[in-house]
Amino acid sequence: MLYYLFDFLDRQFDFPGAGVFHYISFRAAMALIFSLIISLLFGKRIIEFIRRKQIGETIRELGLEGQKQKAGTPTMGGLIIIAAIIIPTLLFAKIHNIYIVLMLITTVWLGALGFLDDYIKVFKKDKEGLKEKFKIFGQVGIGLIVGLVLYFHPDVVIKERIQPANNDLTNISTVAVKNIHTMPKYADQPQKTLKTTIPFFKNNELDYGKFISWACSDCLKYGWLIFIPIVILIVTAVSNGANITDGIDGLAAGTSAIIGTVLGILAYVSGNTIFADYLNIMYIPNTGELVVFIAAFVGACIGFLWYNAFPAQVFMGDTGSLAIGGIIAVYAIAIRKELLIPILCGIYFIETLSVLLQRYYFKYQKKKHGIEYAREHRLFKMAPLHHHYQKSGFHESKIVTRFFIIGISLAVLTFVTLKLR
Repeated sequence: MLYYLFDFLDRQFDFPGAGVFHYISFRAAMALIFSLIISLLFGKRIIEFIRRKQIGETIRELGLEGQKQKAGTPTMGGLIIIAAIIIPTLLFAKIHNIYIVLMLITTVWLGALGFLDDYIKVFKKDKEGLKEKFKIFGQVGIGLIVGLVLYFHPDVVIKERIQPANNDLTNISTVAVKNIHTMPKYADQPQKTLKTTIPFFKNNELDYGKFISWACSDCLKYGWLIFIPIVILIVTAVSNGANITDGIDGLAAGTSAIIGTVLGILAYVSGNTIFADYLNIMYIPNTGELVVFIAAFVGACIGFLWYNAFPAQVFMGDTGSLAIGGIIAVYAIAIRKELLIPILCGIYFIETLSVLLQRYYFKYQKKKHGIEYAREHRLFKMAPLHHHYQKSGFHESKIVTRFFIIGISLAVLTFVTLKLR
């Protein structure tokens, strides 16, 4: 909203300093600052309100050290994160941008889904919360919306990079040939396509339509039959991955801040012709505006970490964890970097994998040797993986710090994939 106000003041009255709002970097910085202010100042009031209403976490007896002390800790703190994302985005982003609209819808949708789950747990005293089938239905629903918008909306396009033909170089001087890569050339007309980025490959673009093009010569246009189910799968998986990771103080918020920072940089270079050309990645018009949104997201996660670091004063609950996971998934899909998710979101991935392996290994041992043997010979002492390390005697602060180090290493590896082909 402030963007449109200062744009009007700049055009109509040449208002001093108003033109700075045209810079994405300035608006992203302001979104980050405002997000931190909202998280730190208003977060405290929200926590006090939650505490007065006795909205506390019900802790299951898992035999973990320090577990009983966490009983009654205020939950639904994800409301802090959601407010700290939405308010700065509305203030500093171009609201008419389709990518911004999509991110706001995702935030509200999954935040509401998580809030409903937390509400049932806290007020209805049902530890199971929202039934799994309804939670999955909600995640599939937003995945379907995202997939349809990204496929059909006319503003979701890319511009193909134009490589000069050999004949075009015959009349160019030696200096010009040496500097040819400093002059990126892109098609004048944007193109609707289902292309995405593949890590570690030289020609690093994959068209989802190719998966179905073998069926007939004209089947490339039906690539959405592959694309939309993949979008649904990614949104559901990453959203649940963040939810599973949110098990010890500060882990989900800190990990998500690292991931968000990387995604913001990727969005910036993808929406800038010079950087996109230098890194040899696709140029996606209008995605630069997403930097403002992700700056608010990172600020919200860091601000929430102020209260969520050990010992936690508030838990984000499913209100926050489902939302941040869905935001990361949709954001990565929007900038066509979703195939980098297994690397960038490696913490989410390994946490989810540990739960699946624990479950299916237990079923296998139970079928082969019986229930008692299966209980005594679990693959992990407890799943998700962070609880395994707690059971092994590690303090949760040490676990979180080491997971952060791994998350930063994965973030660096994600950047490396852009040039390592």
